[in-house]
Amino acid sequence: MKMMKSKLAVALMAAGLSFNALAADITVAYDADPVSMDPHEQLSGGTLQLSHMVFDPLVRYNQQFEFEARLAEKWERIDDKTMRFHLRKGVKFHSGNTMTADDVVWTFNRLQNSPDFKAIFEPFEKAVKVDDFTVDLVTKNAFPLVLQSATYIFPMDSKFYSGKDENGNDKSAIVKHGNSYASTHISGTGPFIVTAREQGVKVDFERFADYWDKDSKGNVDHLTLKPIKENATRVAALLSGGVDMIAPVAPNDHDRVKGADGIDLVTLPGTRIITFQMNQNSNPALKDKRVRQAIVYAINNEGIAKRIMKGFATAAGQQSPEGYAGYDAELKPRYDLNKAKELMKEAGYEDGFSLTMIAPNNRYVNDAKIAQAAAAMLSKIGIKVDLKTMPKAQYWPEFDKCAADMLMIGWHADTEDSANLTEFLTMTRDEKTGKGQYNCGHYSNPEVDKLITEANTETDPEKRSAELKKVERILYDDAAFVPLHWQNLAWGAKSNVHITPIVNAMNFPYFGDLVVDEK
Repeated sequence: MKMMKSKLAVALMAAGLSFNALAADITVAYDADPVSMDPHEQLSGGTLQLSHMVFDPLVRYNQQFEFEARLAEKWERIDDKTMRFHLRKGVKFHSGNTMTADDVVWTFNRLQNSPDFKAIFEPFEKAVKVDDFTVDLVTKNAFPLVLQSATYIFPMDSKFYSGKDENGNDKSAIVKHGNSYASTHISGTGPFIVTAREQGVKVDFERFADYWDKDSKGNVDHLTLKPIKENATRVAALLSGGVDMIAPVAPNDHDRVKGADGIDLVTLPGTRIITFQMNQNSNPALKDKRVRQAIVYAINNEGIAKRIMKGFATAAGQQSPEGYAGYDAELKPRYDLNKAKELMKEAGYEDGFSLTMIAPNNRYVNDAKIAQAAAAMLSKIGIKVDLKTMPKAQYWPEFDKCAADMLMIGWHADTEDSANLTEFLTMTRDEKTGKGQYNCGHYSNPEVDKLITEANTETDPEKRSAELKKVERILYDDAAFVPLHWQNLAWGAKSNVHITPIVNAMNFPYFGDLVVDEK
């Protein structure tokens, strides 16, 4: 793409004003760049971070997890199954097209057809255009998480994405890990336009001069997103002045960042669970509950949280973090090497067996080190692990094929609700509904499926919490997966880059609101 000065810059210079005094140009180093520009191709943190830069959702969370109006100015419940959203008028897409209800309905329908996102929208029957700036979201039954789901509706430019590309392919097609029109072209309503992209090298963003949110105090006019995989290299880039902000800051580097002049470290407790799945379809031994339990008992996740994560994580015994409706304080981490050996003997695997394991090396904090530690721990109960780690761009296609016996995956609940964790990670895989989309353990329990289905129509908070706690207990007893820890979050930035107001526990920094002082 050819980079051009924004209309804002041209206007300021024409008026004889100093552009540099009013706007900032910064470089942000992440551990990896987004794998695609299609907001519906992959349900991942990188995709959602990009979406909050180039698109805008109907509503979003603030730092206190309260709902904040964005492209929907207001909303109201019409009946048990219908929530009405009133859209902002005069919102422009980067293409120049005006956003209307047609774009919201078009986007909703595309979400329902996305392999990754359709499970979130499975409870919905339809989106209905009431008029050009009013949309009704209609659920199949009473549903308690309509607003939570609306945070994932980033209206797309339906005119921009409609028709055929130069090769005769549908511009709106969602192609996993493919070179589709939507994965390489982008038009949103968000604060930034993508002006250049070199996969694995950089993504350049420029402020959208016609951005609707005139109240935003954000003054970043140009932002470059630069992937730097290695933790130490990323920190070195920040300390040397080569970049202005980095994420994540690995636990080993916290003291180094905090001790540097002119650099701030910002941390937040996280709710992303890091786990291993145990593929029952690829390794017969993993079909035995006792073997799965032995693996859970053999992996010292409290030790991992303390030594590898340097205490910057909370060891987990279940999916749900404290504060979520399904959290059960009795479900503790359960490292016990002797118990693990007893279970292996009871299951007929006293001499152990071999399995394959894959993990990313630039997606989660210390992911490769965690996998290496887990493999070493499993060797103590006779399990020989063939471990492969790889960059996330190569990892996710392998994960999507469930291409190993044990696979690492982290998950932040898309709706800030524990049912979402189960829907994607442990419900029975169902391509039609999208349930179990990331369940490479191929765990299947009809009671879990039934409880989650019931919970998603239960509007009484106490009853719903009880149902979700039952789910956590079943998963715990079945050793449906290996819980490791909830990963905390850390960012580093130059002191003139005010990141504290824009970062959040979802790990979607709102860069459109970022304020940078003059150096």
